[in-house]
Amino acid sequence: MGSGGVGGYFGAKLVRAGLEVTMVARGAHLGTIRRAGLTIRSAVEGDAVVRPAAVERLEGAARADAVLFCVKSFDTEDAAVLSLQNGVDNEDKIDAQLGRGRAMGGVAQVFATIEAPGVIRHQAAGRIIFGELDGRTSDRAERLRDAFVRAEIPTELSKDVRRALWEKYILICAVAGTTAVTRETVGVVRETPPTWRLFRTIVEEVTALGRASDVDLPGDVVDQTVKFAEAIAPGNRASLAQDLLQGKRLELEALHGHAARLGERLGVPTPAVFAVYAALLPHAAGRRG
Repeated sequence: MGSGGVGGYFGAKLVRAGLEVTMVARGAHLGTIRRAGLTIRSAVEGDAVVRPAAVERLEGAARADAVLFCVKSFDTEDAAVLSLQNGVDNEDKIDAQLGRGRAMGGVAQVFATIEAPGVIRHQAAGRIIFGELDGRTSDRAERLRDAFVRAEIPTELSKDVRRALWEKYILICAVAGTTAVTRETVGVVRETPPTWRLFRTIVEEVTALGRASDVDLPGDVVDQTVKFAEAIAPGNRASLAQDLLQGKRLELEALHGHAARLGERLGVPTPAVFAVYAALLPHAAGRRG
């Protein structure tokens, strides 16, 4: 559900492994997939073309064994399952639509974007961490893990997926916030001392939110997040920054907006996060909005 950087990349790997996959897409992207297939241009694995079934809507489609939910977070409630989205509250939204216990939490560790209609550019990584929100190891989770392994997708079936969701949330709030506000790459952010200090401050604030939310985060999560960010290829931007530069709608509410509101509710100061949110809010609807 959603065939952009995340859904298109992982969906293509499942197709190449011989699994039956239907991709939900729209517009020119859908038209190109139907006409010429989906092209993956990977800096890691080389180029490939797959030809999945592709639809705009699911009416009349066969029942799915599993849904990889890869739409932008602002489409979650409209599109309604394994959520591979940015943010930490998408699973609650899915359960509200489909019933409690239907959603699994997931983290997609991948740098991939739509380069052109029908073309996914994969720059780095490609790992999935997922699991049941209550920590149990279910039959459905094991079957899905086996499908990922068959598709040669590095996979971790986690018994504490909420921690994994928050660890990514901490990172993405910092990478997205700094690259979007500056309109620059992560390399420029690292090379500019005050901006790199802003990066760490966002990491510290969102970590404090996680701990106040009773998430069992590692004691060194701030240092480990900054260390991980030091190894990101310098030319990369977060998808939020790419959407901003392209005039698209932003996932701002699921990232910095959610963090700012959570800070107010929990009494945790988040001045840097709020500043990012306030600075980007005039652009949240995109040019067309």
